[in-house]
Amino acid sequence: MEPDTLGQPFLFFTESPLVVLTGRKASNLPELLRHLNEVSGSSIFYHTHYLYLAHHFEKPTFHNDFAHWTSQALQEERLAEGLAAIDLLAMTSIRQLRERLIAVIRGYLEGGGDRWRECPPGDEFHFCEAKSIIMPTGLVAHDVPQLFAQVGQVSTACLHFHFFEARLRLEKPTNDFSHWLAAWGEDRLARRIDRLNPYQMTLDELKVEIVKLGRRHQRK
Repeated sequence: MEPDTLGQPFLFFTESPLVVLTGRKASNLPELLRHLNEVSGSSIFYHTHYLYLAHHFEKPTFHNDFAHWTSQALQEERLAEGLAAIDLLAMTSIRQLRERLIAVIRGYLEGGGDRWRECPPGDEFHFCEAKSIIMPTGLVAHDVPQLFAQVGQVSTACLHFHFFEARLRLEKPTNDFSHWLAAWGEDRLARRIDRLNPYQMTLDELKVEIVKLGRRHQRK
């Protein structure tokens, strides 16, 4: 959604990802690096963000597929930690994220000479991408209190769309809720929600924190 003026309602959307294989696979780091330069932005987004939606009740060791694969298939723990440490919240575009992933892997390769490991047969990294089908939920907020009442009812897929999709794939510097609240003149509340780090909590925890901020605001 693109709320730009006071009085415009907030429309809640959800997404249903259709995951497809790209036909690209890597068995070592140079191959991974080559494909990272060439795959679609949708593939980059998928491999760094889909686990936040798939595991919204728990926190896996690595949300980042690239970090998980380098750890499990290649046993390159130092690189896996470097990839996992990328600050996704600081990224405002897929291009930035792609460049950062490439820089981390390239730096690791340059520091290790010409030797690199091959993964065991069958453990190759298969690049996927998700084609998101965006649908309205039917929920609409016509004012600030109603926004927070509705947030408590939305699905994790809806929350993922308005917090993750809006920031990175759509190249917005903030999430949809903060963007809308700022348009309504609620700049302080918008900043408080924007400071929530969705990469350090589950989607269910994120929902609880947003609702808490809304309740505190309404009690003032």
